[in-house]
Amino acid sequence: MDRPVLFDIDGTLVDSTQAVTTIWREVASRYGVDAEPILKVCHGRRDEDVVPEFFSPDLVASVVREIADLELLHADLVEPIHGAASVLNSVTEDRWAVVTSGSRALMTARMRGAGLKIPTVFVAADDVSQGKPHPEGYLLAASQLGVDAMSCVVVEDSPAGVAAGKAAGATVVALAGTHAPESLTTADVVIENLNELARAIKSLPA
Repeated sequence: MDRPVLFDIDGTLVDSTQAVTTIWREVASRYGVDAEPILKVCHGRRDEDVVPEFFSPDLVASVVREIADLELLHADLVEPIHGAASVLNSVTEDRWAVVTSGSRALMTARMRGAGLKIPTVFVAADDVSQGKPHPEGYLLAASQLGVDAMSCVVVEDSPAGVAAGKAAGATVVALAGTHAPESLTTADVVIENLNELARAIKSLPA
Protein backbone atom coordinates (compact mmCIF):
# COMPACT_ATOMS: atom_id res chain seq x y z
CA MET A 1 0.00 0.00 0.00
CA ASP A 2 1.66 3.18 -1.22
CA ARG A 3 -0.75 5.71 0.31
CA PRO A 4 -0.51 6.73 3.98
CA VAL A 5 -3.09 4.82 6.02
CA LEU A 6 -4.70 6.12 9.20
CA PHE A 7 -6.42 3.41 11.24
CA ASP A 8 -9.03 3.61 13.95
CA ILE A 9 -8.39 0.99 16.68
CA ASP A 10 -11.58 -0.29 18.34
CA GLY A 11 -13.62 -2.26 15.84
CA THR A 12 -11.03 -1.72 13.11
CA LEU A 13 -7.82 -3.31 14.42
CA VAL A 14 -8.99 -4.59 17.80
CA ASP A 15 -12.25 -6.30 18.71
CA SER A 16 -13.16 -4.76 22.06
CA THR A 17 -16.91 -5.33 21.78
CA GLN A 18 -17.01 -7.54 24.87
CA ALA A 19 -15.12 -5.00 26.97
CA VAL A 20 -17.16 -2.02 25.76
CA THR A 21 -20.48 -3.77 26.34
CA THR A 22 -19.46 -5.09 29.76
CA ILE A 23 -18.25 -1.69 30.97
CA TRP A 24 -21.15 0.44 29.75
CA ARG A 25 -23.73 -2.03 31.11
CA GLU A 26 -22.02 -2.08 34.50
CA VAL A 27 -21.78 1.70 34.80
CA ALA A 28 -25.29 2.32 33.47
CA SER A 29 -26.70 -0.18 35.95
CA ARG A 30 -24.99 1.58 38.86
CA TYR A 31 -26.78 4.81 37.99
CA GLY A 32 -30.11 3.39 36.86
CA VAL A 33 -29.52 4.40 33.24
CA ASP A 34 -30.61 2.29 30.26
CA ALA A 35 -27.44 1.00 28.57
CA GLU A 36 -29.03 0.15 25.22
CA PRO A 37 -29.24 3.72 23.82
CA ILE A 38 -25.64 4.30 24.94
CA LEU A 39 -24.37 1.18 23.18
CA LYS A 40 -25.99 2.35 19.95
CA VAL A 41 -23.91 5.56 19.81
CA CYS A 42 -20.77 5.07 21.92
CA HIS A 43 -18.62 3.21 19.37
CA GLY A 44 -15.96 5.40 17.81
CA ARG A 45 -16.54 8.32 20.18
CA ARG A 46 -14.72 9.60 23.26
CA ASP A 47 -16.25 8.67 26.62
CA GLU A 48 -16.20 12.32 27.66
CA ASP A 49 -18.36 13.16 24.64
CA VAL A 50 -20.86 10.32 25.22
CA VAL A 51 -21.37 10.51 28.98
CA PRO A 52 -22.98 14.01 29.05
CA GLU A 53 -25.70 12.78 26.70
CA PHE A 54 -26.96 10.22 29.22
CA PHE A 55 -25.89 11.35 32.70
CA SER A 56 -26.70 14.52 34.63
CA PRO A 57 -24.02 17.24 34.67
CA ASP A 58 -23.13 16.62 38.33
CA LEU A 59 -22.28 12.98 37.54
CA VAL A 60 -20.29 13.40 34.34
CA ALA A 61 -16.80 13.70 35.86
CA SER A 62 -17.21 10.72 38.19
CA VAL A 63 -18.78 8.53 35.49
CA VAL A 64 -15.97 9.29 33.04
CA ARG A 65 -13.43 8.34 35.73
CA GLU A 66 -15.27 5.10 36.53
CA ILE A 67 -15.37 4.13 32.87
CA ALA A 68 -11.66 4.87 32.46
CA ASP A 69 -10.81 2.68 35.46
CA LEU A 70 -12.97 -0.19 34.21
CA GLU A 71 -11.55 0.08 30.69
CA LEU A 72 -8.02 -0.41 31.97
CA LEU A 73 -9.21 -3.24 34.23
CA HIS A 74 -10.76 -5.02 31.24
CA ALA A 75 -8.07 -4.12 28.68
CA ASP A 76 -7.36 -7.82 28.16
CA LEU A 77 -10.91 -8.54 26.94
CA VAL A 78 -9.83 -7.97 23.35
CA GLU A 79 -8.82 -9.89 20.26
CA PRO A 80 -7.24 -8.69 17.03
CA ILE A 81 -9.66 -8.09 14.17
CA HIS A 82 -9.13 -10.83 11.58
CA GLY A 83 -6.38 -9.75 9.20
CA ALA A 84 -5.16 -6.84 11.36
CA ALA A 85 -1.64 -8.16 12.01
CA SER A 86 -0.94 -8.94 8.36
CA VAL A 87 -2.31 -5.57 7.22
CA LEU A 88 -0.10 -3.67 9.64
CA ASN A 89 2.93 -5.72 8.64
CA SER A 90 2.31 -4.77 5.01
CA VAL A 91 2.49 -1.01 5.65
CA THR A 92 5.79 0.85 5.82
CA GLU A 93 6.41 2.12 9.36
CA ASP A 94 6.44 5.80 8.38
CA ARG A 95 3.25 5.50 6.30
CA TRP A 96 0.67 4.55 8.92
CA ALA A 97 -0.80 5.85 12.15
CA VAL A 98 -3.68 5.21 14.53
CA VAL A 99 -6.34 7.71 15.52
CA THR A 100 -8.49 6.60 18.42
CA SER A 101 -11.25 7.98 20.62
CA GLY A 102 -9.76 6.13 23.62
CA SER A 103 -7.00 7.22 25.95
CA ARG A 104 -3.40 6.52 25.02
CA ALA A 105 -2.91 4.22 28.04
CA LEU A 106 -6.02 2.17 27.27
CA MET A 107 -5.49 1.89 23.53
CA THR A 108 -1.83 0.97 23.94
CA ALA A 109 -2.90 -1.78 26.36
CA ARG A 110 -5.55 -3.02 23.92
CA MET A 111 -3.15 -3.03 20.97
CA ARG A 112 -0.62 -4.99 23.01
CA GLY A 113 -3.34 -7.28 24.36
CA ALA A 114 -4.32 -8.08 20.79
CA GLY A 115 -0.68 -8.74 19.86
CA LEU A 116 -0.45 -5.81 17.44
CA LYS A 117 2.52 -3.51 16.95
CA ILE A 118 2.39 0.09 18.16
CA PRO A 119 2.92 2.79 15.53
CA THR A 120 5.21 5.77 15.86
CA VAL A 121 2.31 8.18 15.24
CA PHE A 122 -0.43 7.50 17.78
CA VAL A 123 -3.20 10.08 18.19
CA ALA A 124 -5.45 9.39 21.18
CA ALA A 125 -8.30 11.16 22.94
CA ASP A 126 -5.71 12.87 25.14
CA ASP A 127 -4.22 14.61 22.12
CA VAL A 128 -7.29 16.41 20.77
CA SER A 129 -9.79 18.93 22.05
CA GLN A 130 -12.60 17.63 19.84
CA GLY A 131 -13.33 13.97 19.23
CA LYS A 132 -14.83 12.18 16.25
CA PRO A 133 -16.85 13.04 14.16
CA HIS A 134 -14.64 16.16 14.26
CA PRO A 135 -11.61 15.73 11.95
CA GLU A 136 -9.01 17.06 14.42
CA GLY A 137 -7.50 13.65 15.18
CA TYR A 138 -7.03 12.68 11.55
CA LEU A 139 -5.63 16.06 10.60
CA LEU A 140 -3.15 15.80 13.47
CA ALA A 141 -2.06 12.29 12.49
CA ALA A 142 -1.49 13.32 8.87
CA SER A 143 0.53 16.32 10.04
CA GLN A 144 2.69 14.14 12.29
CA LEU A 145 3.33 11.77 9.38
CA GLY A 146 4.34 14.79 7.31
CA VAL A 147 1.64 14.28 4.68
CA ASP A 148 -1.54 16.02 3.53
CA ALA A 149 -4.70 14.44 4.94
CA MET A 150 -6.15 14.45 1.42
CA SER A 151 -3.48 11.93 0.38
CA CYS A 152 -4.42 9.53 3.18
CA VAL A 153 -6.75 6.57 3.42
CA VAL A 154 -8.70 6.40 6.68
CA VAL A 155 -9.90 2.97 7.83
CA GLU A 156 -12.88 3.13 10.18
CA ASP A 157 -15.75 1.02 11.48
CA SER A 158 -18.19 3.61 12.88
CA PRO A 159 -20.33 6.36 11.37
CA ALA A 160 -18.62 8.93 13.63
CA GLY A 161 -15.20 7.78 12.47
CA VAL A 162 -16.21 7.76 8.81
CA ALA A 163 -17.53 11.31 9.20
CA ALA A 164 -14.25 12.39 10.83
CA GLY A 165 -12.18 10.95 8.00
CA LYS A 166 -14.34 12.55 5.32
CA ALA A 167 -14.26 15.91 7.13
CA ALA A 168 -10.45 15.71 7.16
CA GLY A 169 -10.51 15.38 3.37
CA ALA A 170 -9.22 11.81 3.37
CA THR A 171 -10.48 8.86 1.37
CA VAL A 172 -12.37 6.55 3.73
CA VAL A 173 -12.62 2.78 3.73
CA ALA A 174 -15.25 1.49 6.16
CA LEU A 175 -14.99 -1.94 7.73
CA ALA A 176 -18.43 -3.43 8.35
CA GLY A 177 -18.84 -5.42 11.53
CA THR A 178 -19.43 -3.14 14.48
CA HIS A 179 -22.03 -1.35 12.36
CA ALA A 180 -24.14 -2.55 9.47
CA PRO A 181 -22.89 -1.65 5.97
CA GLU A 182 -25.95 0.54 5.33
CA SER A 183 -24.89 2.87 8.17
CA LEU A 184 -21.47 3.39 6.57
CA THR A 185 -22.53 4.49 3.10
CA THR A 186 -20.83 7.89 3.34
CA ALA A 187 -17.48 6.07 3.13
CA ASP A 188 -15.82 5.83 -0.28
CA VAL A 189 -15.89 2.04 -0.08
CA VAL A 190 -17.16 -0.53 2.43
CA ILE A 191 -15.34 -3.83 3.00
CA GLU A 192 -16.30 -6.89 5.02
CA ASN A 193 -12.79 -8.01 5.96
CA LEU A 194 -9.41 -6.32 6.48
CA ASN A 195 -7.90 -8.76 4.01
CA GLU A 196 -9.80 -6.81 1.35
CA LEU A 197 -8.12 -3.52 2.29
CA ALA A 198 -5.14 -3.55 -0.09
CA ARG A 199 -7.37 -4.36 -3.06
CA ALA A 200 -9.89 -1.71 -2.01
CA ILE A 201 -7.19 0.95 -1.76
CA LYS A 202 -5.83 0.07 -5.20
CA SER A 203 -9.33 0.51 -6.64
CA LEU A 204 -9.69 4.02 -5.25
CA PRO A 205 -8.93 7.08 -7.36
CA ALA A 206 -5.55 8.65 -6.54
